Amino acid sequence: MIGQFLRENKYAAGIWLVLRVYLGWTWLTLGWGKVTGDFNAGGYLQGSVANPVMSGEAMVYPNYVAFLESFAIPNAELFSVMVAWGELLVGLGLILGVFTSAAAFFGVVMNMSFLFAGTVSTNPWMILIAMFIMAAGANAGRYGGDRWVLPYVKSVVLKGRNNKQNFGAAGKELREAM
Repeated sequence: MIGQFLRENKYAAGIWLVLRVYLGWTWLTLGWGKVTGDFNAGGYLQGSVANPVMSGEAMVYPNYVAFLESFAIPNAELFSVMVAWGELLVGLGLILGVFTSAAAFFGVVMNMSFLFAGTVSTNPWMILIAMFIMAAGANAGRYGGDRWVLPYVKSVVLKGRNNKQNFGAAGKELREAM
């Protein structure tokens, strides 16, 4: 019942619109500052390794620190580009409501990376909002580009497929649902 409300109700879609734009603006402004500025993730990555999340004498996320040391820091320039453009694109996706669930998912991936590195900041709030947006599915982008983009993508992906031949009895229901 709650899931149906989140995923299908037009009033819930209005709530998702407000939350989506708020979260998207946050990501967009963070990304814009990095893309147009002199952003380098190297210092942040070095600091995350030098000051890992600890519980007493033990590291809480030793695998994440090992990943940073062996892969992220040697490729800090690539990570700088990925973080800056990732934040900007997540923000645009959420604001425009295009591939909304994917944008929210990749936002959560970045938030979790920041949390593993020990940066709490607004990350928990951003994760919470994004989780609700992902739970809403396509309804989160109902008042956005997903209204047109998702049906188009489905038509391209399923183009030329015979429902009965490729999907069986469930194929007819799938095609009718689209």
